[in-house]
Amino acid sequence: MINSCPARPFMPSRAFAPFWPMRHGVGLACATLLAISLVPAAARAQEGANPALQEVVVSASRAEQRRFDAPGAIDAVQVDPFRTASPLVNLSELMGSVPGLQIRDRQNFAQDLQVSVRGFGTRSTFGVRGVRILVDGIPATMPDGQGQAATASLNSAKRIELLRGPLAQLYGNAAGGVLQVFTKDPPVTPDKPEYSLSAGAGSDGQRHIAGGIAGGSDTLGGLLDVSRYSTDGFRDHSAARREQLNAKVVARPSADTTLTGIVNLFRQPLAEDPLGLTRSQFLQNPRQVVPGARTFNTRKTIEQDQAGLVVEHKLNASDTLNARIYGGKRKVDQKLAFQTNGVVNLDRSYGGVGASWTHAMQVNQLPVRWTVGVEADQLRETRKGFDNIGGNNGPLRRNEDDTARNTDVFGQLDWTFSPDWQAIAGVRASRVKFSVDDRFNPVASSTSGSVQYDNTSPVIGLVLHAAETLNVYANLGTGFETPTLAESAYRPGGAPGPNFALKPSKSTQGEIGVKLRSGPHSVDAALFEARSKDEIVSSQSSGGRAIFQNADRTTRRGLETSWSAHWAGGLDTRLAYTLLNARFESAYAGAQGPVPAGNRLPGAPRHSLFADVQARITESVKAGLETRLESKTYVNDLNNDAAPGYAVLNASLSREFRFNGAKMLLYGRIDNLLDKAYAGSLIVNDNNGRYFEAAPGRRLFVGVRSLF
Repeated sequence: MINSCPARPFMPSRAFAPFWPMRHGVGLACATLLAISLVPAAARAQEGANPALQEVVVSASRAEQRRFDAPGAIDAVQVDPFRTASPLVNLSELMGSVPGLQIRDRQNFAQDLQVSVRGFGTRSTFGVRGVRILVDGIPATMPDGQGQAATASLNSAKRIELLRGPLAQLYGNAAGGVLQVFTKDPPVTPDKPEYSLSAGAGSDGQRHIAGGIAGGSDTLGGLLDVSRYSTDGFRDHSAARREQLNAKVVARPSADTTLTGIVNLFRQPLAEDPLGLTRSQFLQNPRQVVPGARTFNTRKTIEQDQAGLVVEHKLNASDTLNARIYGGKRKVDQKLAFQTNGVVNLDRSYGGVGASWTHAMQVNQLPVRWTVGVEADQLRETRKGFDNIGGNNGPLRRNEDDTARNTDVFGQLDWTFSPDWQAIAGVRASRVKFSVDDRFNPVASSTSGSVQYDNTSPVIGLVLHAAETLNVYANLGTGFETPTLAESAYRPGGAPGPNFALKPSKSTQGEIGVKLRSGPHSVDAALFEARSKDEIVSSQSSGGRAIFQNADRTTRRGLETSWSAHWAGGLDTRLAYTLLNARFESAYAGAQGPVPAGNRLPGAPRHSLFADVQARITESVKAGLETRLESKTYVNDLNNDAAPGYAVLNASLSREFRFNGAKMLLYGRIDNLLDKAYAGSLIVNDNNGRYFEAAPGRRLFVGVRSLF
């Protein structure tokens, strides 16, 4: 039992000395620990009385366990697609309550969401960097570390997990955090399938329609969801259309074997790109589009088809084998806002295999579980570049075959060595290889080549199960992040050929945290620090192209805390706060001038707060009110401009009823209730100074769902 806070904060080892300078954060952590210790034992509710204790996660230990017992910072967002008062188009609709996570809807479907975890991934101008994404165990992040968040079907989702900190390093390259989406299993309805339909419409020409069918028996079941979303866009030249199909088949040929087959088809035939705005343009008219977007008809089209098979087989009561195999194709055509080589055409095939063996046993009548595994993934990509002639393909300027592959071996041990103490240890050895075969200049050997990155990431941790409703943990580990193929595409000065001189960024991370469950209350808090070497940052641009280099040292340290409560009478409350101090620790020559040591990392606000209240007004009517606050955020490494801080309110209302035997949900929501003008996302280090992407003003969406 913790009953005092030392004058100097407790650290399991000298490895956690980096946390000591965080005077305010440590003080808050100690105060939290002291408050926890003063909760009378009689007030600590039994486990079964607290729904938060029953949340299940798998990301931390690769085996199912309660989130409360997971030995690190991990959150699980439960998803009920029928009752969620939101259109379920973007992950940003669901993940606002998770501390440590920044997930921004850019209102630009040509560039995907902006996702960062504890400051990792903030530099990404398109796609997701620094955060690994998996859907039902199948990677949505490629071997080079570039990922896509848009392809996850939220109409099929049941749970979304976010693992942060050192334990995430056990997932390999670019694992500043691990975001996993788990889709629901088919229901057991042998007599009649279950059907679902939904439709909605909203401001800025939003239209959404979805339908599904699911059913089966204990041994074989399946589900199929299809959806279509379109919008005219909040800004000029930002219309988009997205179509998606997600199918899942679950077969259990025996009590010991489960086979899960997944097919996902994604089409985005229209995604206009309005580009960013300068500060003066943003203040003058946040809905406007820069002339170059119209001149070059900037836009992107995407086609992606993917299929995978996941197998789980129990050899006996102690041993379980898991395996996966997947493959897919992805085609991208993007028109950029300049002429020379202003069209990017990608034709990609990718796939991979993985296998792991988990063994559970007992030592001194206490549980021990270890997992060993291997993963291998590969992508092959034909990359072509054309001149952009008024939004059409001009002469061919680039033609190359790119390959990225990884081979990883990992092991993880969870050992409860006493009734109250648990140790965690793991290691992952990774090998990532890139190669470029220039077809446009085949005789110029300097424009082709290959590079290989090798890294070993160890992780150790300790958990104190101080009471039935109190856990304290500490973790320490290392990780790495390679440049992506896109970041390696251009050499300094505009010379042809890949920039294989870029080094991977390597980090050492540590965290200490507490988890408390008392009655209806659930409290989590964590202090963290990550020290990185060879951070990948912007260099001098050439011809409108982004070029990257390595900076010497950066740090990301902070505090994240969350509180939730399930009150009597159907009232739920949530609060999540993140304090992030992300800085360059050494000076370097940046894209726009010398960057002094001490500057903040752009795209990473110092303070972030989320709070919401969900109230069941009657048995069938539910209302919600949420707020999001962010402090100012620097837009570039020089820190000479910033997006102002903001606070927005969102409201929702829903009513369940029955109609002709079908369960129905009618819902409506108003986002940005007070019509606040603010920059919802940023294009970090934009070479043209167009950093700002405006968030919509007051926005209404209404929809109806049925289940029968």
